[in-house]
Amino acid sequence: MSNERNIDVIVIGGGPAGSTCSALLAEKGRRVVVFEKEKFPRYHIGESLMPLTYFPLKRLGLIDKMKASHFTKKFSVQFVRQDGRASLPFYFFQHLKHESAVTWQVVRAEFDQMLLENARSKGAEIHEETPVKEVIWENNRVVGVKVEQNGNLKEYRAPVTIDCSGREALTSSRNGWRKYDPKLNKIAIWTYYTGAKRDPGLDEGATTVAYIPHKGWFWYIPLPEDVLSVGVVADKDYLYRDTKDLEKIFDREVLTNKWIEEHLAQGQRLERFFTTGEYSYRSKFTCADGLVMAGDAFGFLDPVFSSGVLLALRSGELVADAVDAALKDNDVTAARFTPYCENVCTGIESMRKLVYAFYDEGFRFRALFDKYPDARGQVTDCLIGDLFREMDPLYNAVAEFAKLPPTLDHGRPLPSGTPPKSAEPAST
Repeated sequence: MSNERNIDVIVIGGGPAGSTCSALLAEKGRRVVVFEKEKFPRYHIGESLMPLTYFPLKRLGLIDKMKASHFTKKFSVQFVRQDGRASLPFYFFQHLKHESAVTWQVVRAEFDQMLLENARSKGAEIHEETPVKEVIWENNRVVGVKVEQNGNLKEYRAPVTIDCSGREALTSSRNGWRKYDPKLNKIAIWTYYTGAKRDPGLDEGATTVAYIPHKGWFWYIPLPEDVLSVGVVADKDYLYRDTKDLEKIFDREVLTNKWIEEHLAQGQRLERFFTTGEYSYRSKFTCADGLVMAGDAFGFLDPVFSSGVLLALRSGELVADAVDAALKDNDVTAARFTPYCENVCTGIESMRKLVYAFYDEGFRFRALFDKYPDARGQVTDCLIGDLFREMDPLYNAVAEFAKLPPTLDHGRPLPSGTPPKSAEPAST
């Protein structure tokens, strides 16, 4: 069954990237239809926001709602050694003289629903519990999607489809474009506590990264209502070395960091254990004729610096502007989206290099800052989310202390006329 309505843009997925681009395109007068497979609110991990999420949220008109929310205020990030000694916190307000220096630890079910409802209020047509079953390719261009609605398969067509399908990465996974980063092949095990210790004053809402052996780490994120998100990230072989029981692994690793052990000791676990793996990846292509990807559907990085929501919001903002301009010029070929692709890849590469340095056995922030005092401010730029610019001076310095990866060529446009599944695969 075909749906013949005149639609400008189809958006696959109603998460942060999809909600952002659909809200902004609807605000520009575009007819936008969003297909989201789940019913919101729904659970999602990734609760810690970077300060520069402020600016896409402001553009969306949501800053007042964020300020009025019960979300925990986040002033800093700190790093803790295995022996429990904490670094000087990276206080955002010491570097960023703007109200965006205060950000939030959010409950993603509430935060994502706020974003989706904002898109709906601006005129985007939202279909929840409506999974996209197929992206329609005709003559090597995307012309729409097939969705499941009320048990029936329906077809929707539009000049542009934006894939914001999250980690499902609908387009890249089905076409063999998704390429994992073998150096960042980590797994995460996490849960939630109540009554766990919080540091005093400004540090009460800080994100803490606490080291365990072999460059693994815990996250410790204070959420509203005395809830704590806490998880451990490390190589699979390390975490699964003697058992695959998630509770036993988690409890064992808690004992490897004095700070984590002390802070959890007075708390009670609220939830089961969750796990995920192989979460650092990028698509070989960002766009094709009639198609663009944004957010996790394009790529995702190890979450050590909490970059996921920022990259989703920012790419959603950038893709909305790129698609609106393309529609104005009646040119939705892949080549038209090259500047968007380059911009998004610049932001991801900036963070990817810092993640590589973090996991390098020989890298220490203190050694970097001792030799290059200005690097502390440049690292703080990364931690606040100022990623979409040239950062060679920082990484030239970091390269003296850590082996950094070459820039990936992933993420460029699929050449027009190329069958999507015959595209030359990327090396991993």
